[in-house]
Amino acid sequence: VQLQASGGGVVQTGGSLRLSCAASGLAFGNFGMGWFRQAPGKEREFVAGINRVGTRPYYADSVKGRFTVSRDNAKNTVSLSMNSLKPEDTAVYSCAADRRSSTQTISRYAGEYEYWGQGTQVTVSS
Repeated sequence: VQLQASGGGVVQTGGSLRLSCAASGLAFGNFGMGWFRQAPGKEREFVAGINRVGTRPYYADSVKGRFTVSRDNAKNTVSLSMNSLKPEDTAVYSCAADRRSSTQTISRYAGEYEYWGQGTQVTVSS
């Protein structure tokens, strides 16, 4: 199983980025997908997730209204569109797959995700 995240970079406050995660080696449609981030000196935190069929997105309060998660099961990809970026969004962003998620929900807990990508750095300058 491989999860390959891409799309990170350096952007100014208020800017936008779109992260993508390409999955291979798994039955993608059977997995809930999540995005997590970890800033230096901080614990990894849930950012956004989407259920198996892509009908229910979930967001951390800190990104609600600014980030949009989506998936394309035909292409085995999950994306995170990030708008109105703030310096506090600076972190390494990773995608993860959870086989135990139900059809309608996803987990906000990193420990419940089975597979992880390598992460992509997002830096928001002030």
